[in-house]
Amino acid sequence: MIPESALSLDAIDLSDLGFWERPWSEREGAFQLLRRERPLAFFEEPDATSISALAPPPGPGYRAVTRHDDISEISRHPEIYCSGQGAVSILDLPPEMVEYFAGMISTDNPRHARLRRIVSAAFNPRRIKSIEESIEEVADRIIQRASGLGTCDFVTEIAGPLPLEIICDMMGVPPSEYATVLRCSNIILSDGDPEYISEDADPVLAFINAGQELTDLMNDLSAHRIQHPTDDLTTALISTNIDGEALTSGELASFFILLLTAGNETTRTAISHGLLALSEHPDQRALWQADPAAIGATGVEEVVRWASPVIWMRRTVTEDTVLSGEDLHEGDKVLLFYNSANRDEDVFEDPYTFDVTRDPNPHFGFGAAGPHFCLGAHLARREIDVMMRELLQRLPDIEAVGEPDRLRSSFINGIKHLDCRFTPS
Repeated sequence: MIPESALSLDAIDLSDLGFWERPWSEREGAFQLLRRERPLAFFEEPDATSISALAPPPGPGYRAVTRHDDISEISRHPEIYCSGQGAVSILDLPPEMVEYFAGMISTDNPRHARLRRIVSAAFNPRRIKSIEESIEEVADRIIQRASGLGTCDFVTEIAGPLPLEIICDMMGVPPSEYATVLRCSNIILSDGDPEYISEDADPVLAFINAGQELTDLMNDLSAHRIQHPTDDLTTALISTNIDGEALTSGELASFFILLLTAGNETTRTAISHGLLALSEHPDQRALWQADPAAIGATGVEEVVRWASPVIWMRRTVTEDTVLSGEDLHEGDKVLLFYNSANRDEDVFEDPYTFDVTRDPNPHFGFGAAGPHFCLGAHLARREIDVMMRELLQRLPDIEAVGEPDRLRSSFINGIKHLDCRFTPS
């Protein structure tokens, strides 16, 4: 991919959804320009009041942090750049809505440490091993289902079902509810994309209703598990007690929403971008296909860097400070654009080259090092590795055809649909 300089510096508006509908190469060209000329550019906040009666008015604006070093610095200092005022919304949502949809990733210490400690304890080594074994089984089942088709929508038939089925099975969600989980997670992370929320609907109300559906599902499931415990993660979460502390019902529901949406959407996005990249770079595909055991680890990291599934996260400045010579003040909002950091020419050699042997690869596809580094990074890496290996071995000529249908979003670099073809087996 070659970044295109289609916009002047003053014409770039990261708050305009129209910017995110531009070709990927043009967006990359804009971020390249920002890194070089305005690495902490200021933008007005989007005004959502025209599309939702429930949307808060726009706030004072935000700084777009586009360089790798600056994002690393912010992530290492959560005491100066907090998450508790909202990590996944530019607008200042009511605290109860922040809690509802973001939970653990929109908290700060000591509460964040407490939540992470309890949740991490539920992911004990035996459970992790069991989950890893199930990834092989689910990937085998999905490819077996698709192998006779010859052509299909790669996202809906292959990339999407893997993380969806893994996470649902891990939590104990029955197959009869998979469609509900998929529909609700698509709505919550849609950014108002009209495929998932009709243009005459109130998007904030749609988000709330989707979250409520998942909450109701969690409440029903956890109530049943209290009476009928099993070996699933829901049972572990409701029974885990660390130093007298356990998750409240609200914290459990919030984590459930976070896990089902983030773990589903981001891995689906990475796998979809992975096939697209390998189809566009046959030399890299040949390397991975020839030795999947040797290339797997670096290949997965490059897929995640290339895809950058989560485009940004927000932090709020807690005290006056200086970042790269720029004065920041208490209350200022900063958006960490991971996609831009993952193309930073000062860190990555040939950042616009897809290289499955890239090493080192200090990407921020799972966030930057710090207390909010992705809890599910290991699981996501494993899912991507297994699926790419199985695809290249069992459907060796699979390739993406045509243009991907991209999610209209500034938050998730999603692919909704991607046609593919292969020799049926």
